[in-house]
Amino acid sequence: MRVALYVTCLVDGLAPAVGKATVRLLRRLGCRVEVPAGQTCCGQLHINTGYPAAALPLIRNQVAAFVGYDAVVLPSGSCAGSVRHQHAALADRAGDAELAAAARELAGRTYELSEFLVDVLGRVDVGAYYPHRVTYHPTCHSLRLLEVGDRPLRLLRAVAGLELLELPAAETCCGFGGTFAVKNAAVSTAMLADKMRAVQQTGAEVCTAGDASCLLHLGGGLARLRAGVRTVHLAEILASTA
Repeated sequence: MRVALYVTCLVDGLAPAVGKATVRLLRRLGCRVEVPAGQTCCGQLHINTGYPAAALPLIRNQVAAFVGYDAVVLPSGSCAGSVRHQHAALADRAGDAELAAAARELAGRTYELSEFLVDVLGRVDVGAYYPHRVTYHPTCHSLRLLEVGDRPLRLLRAVAGLELLELPAAETCCGFGGTFAVKNAAVSTAMLADKMRAVQQTGAEVCTAGDASCLLHLGGGLARLRAGVRTVHLAEILASTA
């Protein structure tokens, strides 16, 4: 299967190890993985902050960048949600029927990582080994927009050596929310404090999630507390072997 990695802005700029881990994992499972050089921002930032017109050129670029691939995989529920649920609707509102049709076609073969592993490859046990106590934070877009459900948990339960610990109030937002954390810093910080308390209650060594954005937010807070808990992306855990 010819697969394109949609690496996302945050992974490319701030968490490149997540992209590398995703490539290692998919190749280990038999996929022919490429990283199209023409990809750019998905435009979610522009759309969510009220500049939809600025996102249209980005959507046109993405449609062209990912032509010909059997699947497009993202280590991000947030960006996958934008491709699947925002792009075609935005093109429709702009009156560009051709772009809307192309965006829908791309959306139909675009997957968040856990969806791709479980639903397309039919794999839950991906041959990973990670001997640590881990708790999982279900990020808002993956949980509510993509409805990935328990797929990440099923993948984690199959990792050899991993002890999965239940996160209290798991479905509560961590407080990041993209520009929400900038525009509403006090509220965001209060939400982060609640989430960090929940993570610490588990006794986990590692907090994982499917979005680098939420993990950067959580990881910064936990580091400032010297909590002894580190954040690791789901892809990095699944790519780990003995």
